[in-house]
Amino acid sequence: MKRGFFTIMSAQFFSSLADNALFVGAVQLLRSSGAAEWQQAALVPMFALFYVILAPFVGAYADSQPKGKVMLYSNSIKIVGCLMMLFGSHPLMAYAIVGLGAAAYSPAKYGILTELLPASQLVRANGWIEGLTITSIILGVLLGGQLVGLHVSSMLLSIDLPLITTSVDTAPEAAISVLIFIYILAAWFNTRIPHTGVEMRPMPTRLLELLPDFWSCNSRLWRDKLGQISLATTTLFWGVSGNLRYIVLAWAAAALGYSVTQASSLVGVVAIGTAVGAVVASIRMKLEHATLVMPLGIAMGVLVILLNFITNVWVAAPFLVLLGGLGGFLVVPMNALLQHRGHNLMGAGRSIAVQNFNEQACILGLGAFYSLSTGMGLSAFGAITAFGVVVAGFMWVIKRWHARNCINDAEEVEHLLNIARSDNLHG
Repeated sequence: MKRGFFTIMSAQFFSSLADNALFVGAVQLLRSSGAAEWQQAALVPMFALFYVILAPFVGAYADSQPKGKVMLYSNSIKIVGCLMMLFGSHPLMAYAIVGLGAAAYSPAKYGILTELLPASQLVRANGWIEGLTITSIILGVLLGGQLVGLHVSSMLLSIDLPLITTSVDTAPEAAISVLIFIYILAAWFNTRIPHTGVEMRPMPTRLLELLPDFWSCNSRLWRDKLGQISLATTTLFWGVSGNLRYIVLAWAAAALGYSVTQASSLVGVVAIGTAVGAVVASIRMKLEHATLVMPLGIAMGVLVILLNFITNVWVAAPFLVLLGGLGGFLVVPMNALLQHRGHNLMGAGRSIAVQNFNEQACILGLGAFYSLSTGMGLSAFGAITAFGVVVAGFMWVIKRWHARNCINDAEEVEHLLNIARSDNLHG
């Protein structure tokens, strides 16, 4: 791998680490200020908001500038969001600004790989990115939990800077202050990313010109019989996974009486399960068997409901590993099928933009549903039950939709086998 690749990996790791730690800090900031439960739950959809709004534009912007510069600007936006939290802006608004930075960051971090590396190294490079992302999720939620914990926050708040008076007076504010420096470290790595020499493609003078092409690609993938099923399944998976971060925190507080610091370790447990499930699926599953994993999506919804009946952490930990593992095993083959269909229908870059839009829209929608449930007076247990029912119900609908698409099983298997043979011929 080229040296610039590891600079990109370092920037991605620290930026993602801070993102996940900031989520825990923002939850504690709202909780310590006495904010309603629905506001804490709304952090997840607020982060996804700009992913959805800017989906047709961020890819084109990333292609119009050197990718390292785009990543630098994006991390700077995240720092602005952190400063807004510290200086009195509502945490939901400030966290949406951090999400704006993340939305701009995403296409640049993937796009630069195709500019920097030969095609023969792209699979390995994406493996590095996904592996580091999962690691940063686990370490990020653990870091955030420790930073808002009594022991570490007491040490941070005891630091007295001569001649400098700050408004940092609480544990979550101290945590957010530390995370600003991690974002600055990520931004420093962004400045070290080499220019790849690839010619930039200017943004259209009229941004609205980007909309018809984006919606055409989105419609094309949803009309394809295999594309629509794989897209619907992966979209639902990421919608669930994106909201599980908060659901586990809320459940741990209600069922186990855990603080944010204690509950953050359980969020990491889910990520570990997802990683294990993804690895097992990559070893055991073949593309022609991808659609066989759909019942696991229904099982995920049922397991979310069963979470309400667990009151012991020694039962909860392996249960959450199982929940994450089912998700990891579900998403890997379906994501591979989606990438193949997207590549054939419209090209990889546009397919990724469509996929990101749908996934973040689902995170926003399911997060808004959970937040609305709590806002209407449902307890954490009631909201979790409603969330699980919706997930299992939608996955059942997708499974029935898939069955209707297929005239018979033999035809579908032959179709998938042809896809796999095509991959082998071009691999």
